[in-house]
Amino acid sequence: MDPGECLLCKSKMREGITEFVARVGEQVVVIKNIPAFVCPNCGESYYSIDTQRKIDRIMEAFHDGRLLAKPLAAGEVDLKALEACPTTSCAAIEDL
Repeated sequence: MDPGECLLCKSKMREGITEFVARVGEQVVVIKNIPAFVCPNCGESYYSIDTQRKIDRIMEAFHDGRLLAKPLAAGEVDLKALEACPTTSCAAIEDL
């Protein structure tokens, strides 16, 4: 199958591996090592129909509570909260 070009930036897609990240309520689900066509320029990924069906089944099982996932350490940053905080308490953010 010829992957064609990226719909976003028009670069030539390449076969590769990616991950799928989704938020389900207060939880984050990450599915790793997904075969996909990946844009080397912007990082956009496209899955085959079979791969998308597998992702859909995994997500359905997760929603239904039938899939136990390994805990994942993650940090969450709220941009609105950062913008609203006083400059003295957010001085380190200004360096970003």
